Amino acid sequence: MQLTDLTARRLLDGYRTGEFTPVEATEQALALARRTQPAVNAFVRLTDRDALARARESAGRWRRGEPAGLLDGVPVSVKDLLPLRGHPTLRGSRAVSERGAWAEDAPSVARLREHGAVFLGKTTTPEFGWKGVTDSPLTGITRNPYDTSRTAGGSSGGSAAAVALGAGPLSLGTDGGGSIRIPAAFCGIFGLKPTYGRVPLYPASPFGTLAHAGPMARDAADAALLLDVVAGPDARDWSALPPAPGSFTDALAGGVRGLRVAYSPSFGGQVAVAPTVAAAVRRAVASTAAGVRRGLWCGRLERSCMPASPSCR
Repeated sequence: MQLTDLTARRLLDGYRTGEFTPVEATEQALALARRTQPAVNAFVRLTDRDALARARESAGRWRRGEPAGLLDGVPVSVKDLLPLRGHPTLRGSRAVSERGAWAEDAPSVARLREHGAVFLGKTTTPEFGWKGVTDSPLTGITRNPYDTSRTAGGSSGGSAAAVALGAGPLSLGTDGGGSIRIPAAFCGIFGLKPTYGRVPLYPASPFGTLAHAGPMARDAADAALLLDVVAGPDARDWSALPPAPGSFTDALAGGVRGLRVAYSPSFGGQVAVAPTVAAAVRRAVASTAAGVRRGLWCGRLERSCMPASPSCR
């Protein structure tokens, strides 16, 4: 079985039943990351020794029936703007020295550590995460895993490429002007820019309140699980929100009654859209409209919004 094809939730099910172990999942993820690194360049560095040590500890906990948290043994990666204890955070820049203790985790990374996640390594970013593609003088170009002649997007391009490849089903990204959402779209994964303060940040971003940390995953359910782990206040972030009123994972079962999805082909003609992209979006809108007509969603399809709900009032 190719464990690199599985979601975080499926990995956790396998650990629980003894079908496979965190060590096997981590070994396969690291091997895939190393094999694809020359062509795709998703990682700044892989942290093999630490990853395997954490995977072995996790395997022991699962054998005893004592998992440490919601993501015990799941391989994850961290964008190289977020500090990971024991490893340099170079922010895609030659201006940052590798010297130093690197003794502190970012708040979101600390939550992952508490929940038993296995850190595969740090993913690439453009210098200081400032643009919508991922290349830098320090690490070179990160390419799209489906077509290496194209970009993975940015600035969380390394994280998106890693998840798309299967080098860990989860990654932490950051987003100011699309830095999670752009590469998630380019690489065919799920990415979310959470409400500001929902995932605490430290150190503060130079982009101020524009910059949010958030989940990157294979699907919405995995992203919700990751958000359940990393959301919540941290004393180091003055702007962190209080705890969410409930579980994001549980909320997925609540349906989408009353949801209105905006559709604007070109923001009233203000944005030039490539014809192939516009055609793909039109097909998606048409598919959604067909679902509404077949009763897959209940509601009306209007020009500017698409209400969707699993059941009608």
